[in-house]
Amino acid sequence: MDKRIRIGGIVGALIFSAIILTSPSDPLPIPEPVTQEQPNKFVEIVATNLEKPWSIDFSDERIFISERTGKIRIIQSDQLLDKPLISLRVADVFGGGLLGIVTHPNFSDNHLLYAYYTYEDDGALWNKIIQIEEMNNEIIDVITILDRIPGSPFSNGGIMKFGPDGKLYVGTGSVSDSSHEPQNLDSLIGKILRLNADGTIPNDNPFENSLVYTYGHRNLTGLAWDSDGSMYASEIGPTKNDEINLIKAGYNYGWPDVECFSENENFENPLKCFDPGIEPGGIIFYSGDKLELENKMILASQKPAILFQVTIDDNNTDLDTMMGGIGRIRDVAQSDDGYIYIITSNTDGKGFPDDNDDKLLRILK
Repeated sequence: MDKRIRIGGIVGALIFSAIILTSPSDPLPIPEPVTQEQPNKFVEIVATNLEKPWSIDFSDERIFISERTGKIRIIQSDQLLDKPLISLRVADVFGGGLLGIVTHPNFSDNHLLYAYYTYEDDGALWNKIIQIEEMNNEIIDVITILDRIPGSPFSNGGIMKFGPDGKLYVGTGSVSDSSHEPQNLDSLIGKILRLNADGTIPNDNPFENSLVYTYGHRNLTGLAWDSDGSMYASEIGPTKNDEINLIKAGYNYGWPDVECFSENENFENPLKCFDPGIEPGGIIFYSGDKLELENKMILASQKPAILFQVTIDDNNTDLDTMMGGIGRIRDVAQSDDGYIYIITSNTDGKGFPDDNDDKLLRILK
């Protein structure tokens, strides 16, 4: 996209992004965001005062937002409803709580959506996936489809997306940087899992009688497919070495034995490694008609606090700044009508929230 979205603080954000992506030294402090409440022809503020939002999805002219405190919020007719769809009892830990949510591809018919959250049981942290049936913003039924995914205070993964094949893909966390379980195919730690919509194992998974689709991951935060059906993931490293990966069934992505690139043929190298880190969030491949971004990856980032356009070809993976100046950006999503939405993450303990954070924003052009 040739045009840059200009909101308050964009110049400072651009300068910071240039430094953070090229400096060989340790990452710089997070810049304090500048906010703007007045009308803007590029960006529209849809909702404010969200509490630690983590993910977004859409269906039936509604927007669903997860808050790490345990609530699924609903926006209908551009209004944030006072009553949450559900309030879950979640673990109050820095990197956990209610994380990913996703609506079923046939939501209009079956009214099913899914949630991934961290909870505590007898002093131990776990994650589970629940299937929620709703009708007219009221809960009809809730069932657990996968439980006892090991959890931690920091790295729980949590991203969930339905793929073009109708299967549910789930990214889990490594639990501990000292754990070697991401290399263990019998463990759910540090994996991309592939499930049927009811939680059962698909017959065509790469490992027999296993939910594991890929392994050797640290902390997955985004999943997306391009127009050719190729799958990609964003992943947070320990303090740097964040990654964008092309995902291939059955492949080993190296953690904890390898960070970023390796000459070991047993491990798949990333398309892009970030040092210093950018703390990537959600990703999409744009397929709408509102912006000139056809089949471009859009990447949310939290450390440089920038929304990136990512160009991927056979030789390079290049990033261009789309937007900044609003603080940490946790997730990005495309609605059915072709607009891009983002949520900020300034109330998560790492940012500089203002009185109206956090926000849901719609990118207009």
